[in-house]
Amino acid sequence: MLSVHAAVVFLAAVIIGLVMGGLMFLHNKSVPAAVAAGLVAAGASLPVLHKLIG
Repeated sequence: MLSVHAAVVFLAAVIIGLVMGGLMFLHNKSVPAAVAAGLVAAGASLPVLHKLIG
């Protein structure tokens, strides 16, 4: 089980990844580029969110 802190951090990272992936898809119309941008954004935001939340 995850703690509430970890769940909030992961949820925020997923939302950031989805938004960035969606924006990249709307800009380039490329699914692989959108997926890559979403994964990179979500991964890069995890350490920052962990420090900011909690």
